[in-house]
Amino acid sequence: MKRIAVANGPNLNLLGTREPEIYGKTTLAEIENLVRARADQLGAAFVWFQTNHEGALLDWLQQNARGATGLILNPGAFTHYSYALYDCLRALDVPTVEVHLSNLHARPEAFRQVSVTAPAARGVISGLGVRGYLLALEHLLADD
Repeated sequence: MKRIAVANGPNLNLLGTREPEIYGKTTLAEIENLVRARADQLGAAFVWFQTNHEGALLDWLQQNARGATGLILNPGAFTHYSYALYDCLRALDVPTVEVHLSNLHARPEAFRQVSVTAPAARGVISGLGVRGYLLALEHLLADD
């Protein structure tokens, strides 16, 4: 059975209330339920994680992403500075799709327009909201 790991970084636990004009009104629990339902439809096993701590994310990835069919990663703010996360992704060698609810390139802050983790990913989905998670899931489970 194919297995997808989904990891979410800092402050994503605040979705639904944190700057809804940027990140939308959908909570992280609602996103998890949507992705879980779609994974079930596609016959895939599914593990989900969120943390506000960089080391906890690295530990979880090393324990849960290795050997997965794919990884969906929303690194949150770690996107912009975590070379430790970049190194972890490279070491795991798991097909990864980086997902961002907002369009990084349209953000007014210059630092938010740069992803140091993206070069370790197969692809990046940015700015498509919750749909980005579902597209990443479908891509990672496709047989092409």
